[in-house]
Amino acid sequence: MNGMTSQGRENATTRFWLALTFVIILVQVVSQYLMGRIWICECGYVKLFEAGVNTPGNSQHLFDWYTPSHIIHGFLFYGLGWLVMRKQPITAKLALGALIEAAWEILENSPIVIDRYRTATMAIGYTGDSILNSGMDMLAMIAGFFFAARMPVWLTVVIALGFEVLTAFVIRDNLTLNVLMLVWPVEAVKTWQGAL
Repeated sequence: MNGMTSQGRENATTRFWLALTFVIILVQVVSQYLMGRIWICECGYVKLFEAGVNTPGNSQHLFDWYTPSHIIHGFLFYGLGWLVMRKQPITAKLALGALIEAAWEILENSPIVIDRYRTATMAIGYTGDSILNSGMDMLAMIAGFFFAARMPVWLTVVIALGFEVLTAFVIRDNLTLNVLMLVWPVEAVKTWQGAL
């Protein structure tokens, strides 16, 4: 016997997965720094919320109209973790969600995806996220993850649909349209989005 109690093993496992999640977030930040991403908006200040969509401040400040999409990522990643890691602790599922979100944040801010956004979506002047905004996207995902872990499935689905409808109405974009236009651009959707 190694002398560690069941509770001690659980605590050690929890600390391991939380440390791994922290390392994943650190890799995300360092990778973006090495890619030449800026820390904060070139404007030199930080806003709580950037209301403009096709503005230089979009994806540069703490929150913007794409924050709900990252909260929905958290809903989806919790669901994925529940599906493929049922016997693992919630912190292991969180590490999986953080890994997927970090991979997306790094890919999203690569020149090839930035160029794709500019040519195929409504994000004509998109230059990528600031490191601050990208980090806040990760925190939004984590908030969504824990919300989905604690709340009934029906409520999580209703909120996700509400976010999608709200952002489609306000900015003519949302997670569904963003993925569609990035993967399979539809000219009619691009025209509709551009009319904002």
